[in-house]
Amino acid sequence: MTARILGFAGSTRTASLNRIVARAALDGAAEAGAEVTWLELGDYPLPLYNGDLEANEGFPDNVIALKDLFDSHDGFVIGAPEYNSSITPLLKNTIDWVSRPIDGRPALHAFGGKVAGLVSASGGALGGLRGLVHVRSILSNIGVLVVPNQLAVGGAPGKIEDGKVTDEATLKGLHAVGGRVAAVAGALKA
Repeated sequence: MTARILGFAGSTRTASLNRIVARAALDGAAEAGAEVTWLELGDYPLPLYNGDLEANEGFPDNVIALKDLFDSHDGFVIGAPEYNSSITPLLKNTIDWVSRPIDGRPALHAFGGKVAGLVSASGGALGGLRGLVHVRSILSNIGVLVVPNQLAVGGAPGKIEDGKVTDEATLKGLHAVGGRVAAVAGALKA
């Protein structure tokens, strides 16, 4: 069966390196036969998660839209920027809202049993690797099978030109992450 893979980056910055590498990894999922969707988290602004807000006002419309989008996919390709050696507030807040139970759907319904591939990029030598450790831990703890291969692209500005990955080895590695997500999600779906 064809896997449906959702790709997004934990940054809304227009020239985000992580958006570029995540899109390249998502291309690898498409090449492996998956049906892919690109998500711009900036199109779904969310308040900072607060249990009182949820209890008193319910779920914002953008949360419901994101929950439905995550639910309708079998896996994720995530471009995870590293902020101060950890996960970005945008990515963590999205996970926190989408993980909540709603309308008969249990907590973690949008994540449990799904597959994810992680990529990151930065100008530094480690390429965002320290942040990927935290993202992997969070996703694993909420029931996501995170594929072992990931790619942290160090020195990324020198490997990207006009919004595209130009370094062949890097592009091959990114496609491999997306392809692995597609293969595992497809096998689990079957």
